[in-house]
Amino acid sequence: MKTHMTLIFLLLVASAQELQAAPGPLFLTSDNCMACHDGLTSAKAEDVSIGFAWRATAMAQSARDPYWQASVRRETTDHAVAAAAIENECSTCHMPMDHLQAHAEGRKARVFANLHPAAAPAQTALARDGVSCTLCHQIEPDKLGSPESFVGQFVIETTGRLPRQAKGPFAVRPEVARVMKSATQFLPTQASHIGSAEMCATCHTLITEALGPRGEVVGRLPEQVPYLEWKESRYRGTVNCVSCHMPKVEEEAPIANLLAEPRTGVLRHMFVGGNFMLPAFLERLRVSTQAAPQDFQRDRTAVRSFLSQKAARLSLGDLSVKDGVLRALITVENQAGHKLPTAYPSRRAWLHILVKDGGGRVVFESGALRANGSIVGNDNDDDPSLFEPHHSAIEKPNQVQIYEAILGDSQDRVTTGLLHAVKYLKDNRVLPEGFTKRRATADVAVHGEAKVDEDFDSGADHVRLLIPLGGAIGPFSIEAELLYQPIGFRWAENLRSTPGVEPSRFNRAYDALAGVSSQRLAFAAATQRVAGLRFEPDDKEPH
Repeated sequence: MKTHMTLIFLLLVASAQELQAAPGPLFLTSDNCMACHDGLTSAKAEDVSIGFAWRATAMAQSARDPYWQASVRRETTDHAVAAAAIENECSTCHMPMDHLQAHAEGRKARVFANLHPAAAPAQTALARDGVSCTLCHQIEPDKLGSPESFVGQFVIETTGRLPRQAKGPFAVRPEVARVMKSATQFLPTQASHIGSAEMCATCHTLITEALGPRGEVVGRLPEQVPYLEWKESRYRGTVNCVSCHMPKVEEEAPIANLLAEPRTGVLRHMFVGGNFMLPAFLERLRVSTQAAPQDFQRDRTAVRSFLSQKAARLSLGDLSVKDGVLRALITVENQAGHKLPTAYPSRRAWLHILVKDGGGRVVFESGALRANGSIVGNDNDDDPSLFEPHHSAIEKPNQVQIYEAILGDSQDRVTTGLLHAVKYLKDNRVLPEGFTKRRATADVAVHGEAKVDEDFDSGADHVRLLIPLGGAIGPFSIEAELLYQPIGFRWAENLRSTPGVEPSRFNRAYDALAGVSSQRLAFAAATQRVAGLRFEPDDKEPH
């Protein structure tokens, strides 16, 4: 009865006091939305609350991300003459509401002023709310899919006139729309572009301009381009970003708890992706946020599960022993609609290979992970000036097949500084199905030895194993796993030389969590029997 009386009151207010077109704020923080968009359950009693699902995600925590904060500090330290411009640029997609509000007021956006402990919460609320509800749901269809929309150049109407439009995929009944307009000064409006790949591409297609010693532009780097990779794949036009990262609720579900109306095709707002370390960092550092510890645990579990089930497949074949050499073929298949891994170039995946003799003793190992998050045998982890090449075959323990992007500066030196980088010295990230490297455009091209490896192309990489056995006695078994890190060792380690609170805080958290910095994406095992060299594959994981 109380709920009905509240609804009647709100409708009366909306009827008697229609909002006039007047200047107002461009955005509201998420707490203004959660009251009506939480407490939602599907027809099968699944909790599909939008705010509850969103509040621990990388979208919600984009401004609080300690790795991002440390990286911005590094860039502003390395390029001090351009520090203000760098903060403004880096806030575009990590503090988008504050960024646009600042520009509407004729000033540049700032990063560290919004993060300072003494900063007034009322002044920094928009910045700290990350990629929030009234940001995404105000994006206009203008320019979407064009290069002019990339690097966060989506269009949002910035006149500040009220009511503002909150765009969504569903039509909303007039009486419900009037309640939302009265309560928030946002009018729900149906729009077909919400949830399109082109909309996601605005912030997930980043072209970085490298800077010289005087802050001048000296080069260009396609830093993160999963949308452009997807356009080269077979998934274009059939499966888009939200299909995997915001999967639909299988049955009907409401999108609000007021005058709830079941909808078909409601998208989950957990935004599962590749960064399972972020919730662990935030929990470890006790970062103040609207999410509870159990929210971070739920998000971390969901991301790890997503990666282990959806990212890749691994298989072993052609197993034989000849002239004291164990031979096999490992096939890595990419199950994603973009390169694996994709996006921020700190991400890497690699093969960890174990060969055991008939007594269960290890006779060969490549790609073991150390406790500090580095990979045994990886040239780049051992020496920041080097990098591990792409391998078409593995013959020695110090050869590791690592799928990664290695950046180079204008002097062809290896770097993890984004604003130093002008090229890729290596990019052998596994291609999505349908992607043909011969036809790839420059921004998504393969670089390094993988470019001429005939066994590296659309959807997969095939790696030969040629393992000298010495005097070992069979039967021999092989175990292979594809491991993944969202932050490779060198990308964390190189922040240690940057002074400041942010790098120091990040490295403390990284050191504490390095032992859990990886996730298995896929596993395969096989045994070569002595009699007849019979091949018996086994894809069951060891207990």
